[in-house]
Amino acid sequence: MEKIKKALRKLAPKERRAVEKTVARLLSDNWQGLDIVKMKGAVGIYRVRVGQIRIIFFHRKKELNILAIERRSEKTYKGG
Repeated sequence: MEKIKKALRKLAPKERRAVEKTVARLLSDNWQGLDIVKMKGAVGIYRVRVGQIRIIFFHRKKELNILAIERRSEKTYKGG
């Protein structure tokens, strides 16, 4: 979880508010209108786009874990 907090601190205030709002919607199961895509080759792992920021998360049944919050780049979707 420390990795997620650190990623949030690096964002500009406007981006941080947008990400926090999106995470709140994910947690409340209000996914309508969000740009969510299932990750290829992974079971239960999705990404949601918030401008140039990507939130990668795991979702199965009622469990939701945020795996990463990163600015879009060539290495965003690479494991590690």
